[in-house]
Amino acid sequence: MSDFRTLSDRVLASPQLTLADIETAQSLGVTLIVNNRPEGEAQDQTPGPAIEAAARDAGMDYVEIPISPGNFGEAQVRAMAEALQRTHGKALAYCRTGTRSTLLWALSEAAKGVPLETIASAASSAGYDISPVLPAMTELARHPRG
Repeated sequence: MSDFRTLSDRVLASPQLTLADIETAQSLGVTLIVNNRPEGEAQDQTPGPAIEAAARDAGMDYVEIPISPGNFGEAQVRAMAEALQRTHGKALAYCRTGTRSTLLWALSEAAKGVPLETIASAASSAGYDISPVLPAMTELARHPRG
């Protein structure tokens, strides 16, 4: 059963996807799946290549930006921002619970100069707490990268 949560008009976050979730995502206008979960993190996760194949079969783009818990880097923030900028529809980012995807989205939004209060409110409305990355967001907000 899908648990897609709205972060913005163009970005959704979700816990681990299953193959059945791809059809639901497509019906919601998702054109990009972003996998933020390292391959093999848990034995019960649907393998990334299977999600990628289903997404591509449904006409969606797919990108992997794996994040280990608590391990966010500038390259991953930049990759997320670029992936979200390139898509012409909605993006659906997923990890084990959706938290890492939300935190990465929050960092990429801060890097674009989106007000931190706006980001925090959107994440909170979706049921996520961005406080673990707030210091990094504050630094990114001081030096937006467009």
